[in-house]
Amino acid sequence: MSLLRARLRPYRRVLAVMVVLQAAQTICSLILPTLNARIIDRGILLHNQGYIRSTGGEMVGFSLAQIVLAIAAVYLGAKVAMGFGRDVRGALFHQVTAFSAREVGTFGAPSLITRITNDVQQVQLLVVMVATMAIAAPITIVAGVIAAMRQDLGLSAILAVSVPLSAIVLGVIVTKMFPAFQLMQDRIDQINQVLREQITGIRVVRAFVREPQERDRFARTNADLTDTALRAGRLMASTFPTVNLVINLSSVAVLWIGASRIQSGHMQVGSLVAYLSYLIQILMSVVMATFMIAMVPRAAVSAGRIQDVMLTEPTVRTPDRPVAPAPDAVEVEFRGVGFHYPGAEHPVLTDISFVTRPGQTTAIVGSTGAGKTTLLQLVPRLFDATAGSVLIGGVDVRDLDLDYLWSVVGLVPQRPFLFSGTVATNLAYGRTDATEAQMWEALEVAQAADFVRRMPGGLEARIDQGGANVSGGQRQRLAIARALVRQPDVYLFDDSFSALDLATDARLRAAMKPYTRRSAMLVVAQRVSTVVDAERIVVLEDGEIVGIGTDPELRLGCPTYAEIVQSQIGEREPA
Repeated sequence: MSLLRARLRPYRRVLAVMVVLQAAQTICSLILPTLNARIIDRGILLHNQGYIRSTGGEMVGFSLAQIVLAIAAVYLGAKVAMGFGRDVRGALFHQVTAFSAREVGTFGAPSLITRITNDVQQVQLLVVMVATMAIAAPITIVAGVIAAMRQDLGLSAILAVSVPLSAIVLGVIVTKMFPAFQLMQDRIDQINQVLREQITGIRVVRAFVREPQERDRFARTNADLTDTALRAGRLMASTFPTVNLVINLSSVAVLWIGASRIQSGHMQVGSLVAYLSYLIQILMSVVMATFMIAMVPRAAVSAGRIQDVMLTEPTVRTPDRPVAPAPDAVEVEFRGVGFHYPGAEHPVLTDISFVTRPGQTTAIVGSTGAGKTTLLQLVPRLFDATAGSVLIGGVDVRDLDLDYLWSVVGLVPQRPFLFSGTVATNLAYGRTDATEAQMWEALEVAQAADFVRRMPGGLEARIDQGGANVSGGQRQRLAIARALVRQPDVYLFDDSFSALDLATDARLRAAMKPYTRRSAMLVVAQRVSTVVDAERIVVLEDGEIVGIGTDPELRLGCPTYAEIVQSQIGEREPA
């Protein structure tokens, strides 16, 4: 597999040493039956105690050497496998974090999680099996056949039948296992998706009393995975009884034919014992190879899924020759911007053009589905515009270095997300050198300082994953404070004030004005009260601009904006 070739290349020296160790320990194990045969024929049958002791000492020496060599080989094999797994997980994580929202949506978050965890584990397990079994098994089979033929050539017909028969039967079983394991990985993706939806949406499930339906949904998905796993498991389980049957039948044939040859004087008792030992070693190597081969289909499927992610080129990436913008020029300009989702019939945005300069606030309003969030996401290149261009400092964002672009942008998403840790670690997420004074200043501006002081530990107060231990309004204010701590040149607020009451919203906006006076600010909002003080308000409808101006201008000249105002404030609200 290309994945194994690429990722095991750094370990080729260790693999070479491991092959030598495996070969040496295999040779030691194959010498033992021959020495045992000599003890029987030349020592026990002839009552030669000295020969028994000397040859027995040789057997002990070879056994100890085999143990030491096997331990060293297994240690190196495990080290290679664990390193391989670490490298692949790291490469996958790096690749996924470079994906834009488009690639993440194509694969799906549950599938990406499965590929980084379960799929890597399957391939890593195969590497362990290859390192500990696959190298020793073929050496044992080839050298064992030669050693067995040296003991007695007349019994070799049994090997000529048993070994190919085992290989043919196992080959048929393995070919049927491959599609079963492919389907099983897809079923794992599905059950991860269902679990993710049910855990994250547990409040909605309970609010609509949908627990019985969700239990049934999970049961169906779980049953599909169970049925598929059982089919694959039955095929895998059938391999070992098949090989054991061949081993037992071959052993009976060796004893039956060997007894006749001993009686006729063509074979000695020690040779029969040695031949039987070699036969069992050879066929047990076939069992080990079978165990590894049985894992190949699932590992191959997992490797293919990993390669699908690794070979997917992110649509959003740093250009080969990034352009440096002029110093302190942080104005944001949309120039004829359009955006069309792949496969969609209609564009989300059409011919969007406006400019936001430092110290200005541009609010974007419109009905649900008008394209407000999509427009905002084009600035940090979560998506790339399919028409026109978005410029920062007069330079198309697609020509900027991604690290620079993200360093000048502070985004507060529509769904604020906090990481597990403390208040301080979340605030310092975008600026690791932030001081406590800067954190408290940002919290004061975001109207979050009071409730943070009441939390046990203050800045060191514990925050659960996703901010589950704080309310929606508190989570939103902490996310705003995180952006303020960074002090970027461009602020992007995606409906980031929706969970705040009107009084807190007003205080927060008033406190932000002096704090963000040197930055360009884009604010997506649903509430008119949040945007009335903006220098410019852009009104979107069906992805097109239907009005640009101040609040008084739009109330008089833009029917769409006037309708939004009327629906929220009422006709008697003064203009």
